[in-house]
Amino acid sequence: MALAARKKAIDDPSKLSGVEKAAVVLLALGEDHAGLWENLDDEEIKEISQAMSSLGTVSSTVVESLLVEFVSGMSSTGAIMGSFEQTQRLLSAFLPVEKVDLLMEEIRGPAGRTMWDKLGNVNEAVLANYLKNEYPQTVAVVLSKIKPEHASRVLGSLPEDFALECVTRMLRMEPVQRDILDKIEQTLRTEFMSNLARTSKRDSHEMMADIFNNFDRQTESRFIAALEERNRESAERIRALMFVFEDLSKLDPGGVQTLLRAVEKDQLGMALKGASDSLREMFFSNMSERAAKIMREDMESMGPVRLKDVDQAQMAMVQVAKDLAAKGEIMLAGSGGDDELIY
Repeated sequence: MALAARKKAIDDPSKLSGVEKAAVVLLALGEDHAGLWENLDDEEIKEISQAMSSLGTVSSTVVESLLVEFVSGMSSTGAIMGSFEQTQRLLSAFLPVEKVDLLMEEIRGPAGRTMWDKLGNVNEAVLANYLKNEYPQTVAVVLSKIKPEHASRVLGSLPEDFALECVTRMLRMEPVQRDILDKIEQTLRTEFMSNLARTSKRDSHEMMADIFNNFDRQTESRFIAALEERNRESAERIRALMFVFEDLSKLDPGGVQTLLRAVEKDQLGMALKGASDSLREMFFSNMSERAAKIMREDMESMGPVRLKDVDQAQMAMVQVAKDLAAKGEIMLAGSGGDDELIY
């Protein structure tokens, strides 16, 4: 699987952008000609490093066409491999260790060309947790530089009094001097983004909860029961992190109606055949009287249904709910959380 997932070797130079071509040439030249990098500014180094780290395999014909006179500098296979490690080694030949670390952390960090783009891809709760320890004026500057919709979510995640102080500072804020803005960016790079890149590895229990969410009911029960015998604590953590069909009962009326509009009626009927009475009534109460009557009649006309079909319909509805949450139309809380689902 790992081999199949690798990028296909690049064998057409016309498909490469200018930055990617520069990355190929500099990789081919290697460390002996690292002095060329000294003629580039920080943004150019960053762009070329980003391209270099994701090149994958570049065929020898492409390298030859870009720089024939330096074919001898290529590896014995006639091809070169661009990777994080190769990029880091090459940059280390002419840049201070601290600068190389910052560049590589940014490459590995959230996507985005500028620091403010990158912050826009950081979860609002994570960003708020960092900003709550900063001066309100600093937070005001940061929130004024990111997109309004993201800033609103970050403000909502901050302690209320602190958030109001930040809003007050933003209302009174004058244009920020360039040197102050540079200092804030530098602090974000060194104290936040670098740590984020090192600590953003996904919790293994969250990953397993997602896998368990996609089991049918019998397989899920079998694995949970077996895991409880070996490691009860892990089993309980996974169960708490899982989002299951019955968790839809925490949706408010607006959230239920949004979900109803997105779900196929046949799928809904099949899913509700295996739902608890309270969850079934919650969905019916959010339909028109006529629609609820028709749905009840359709479910009765189905007769006995296979558990497998019910499981599939319920899993599909959960996936629709997750997709809506990803778009920001509803918000989902896990079954183990104390928070209700908020529309």
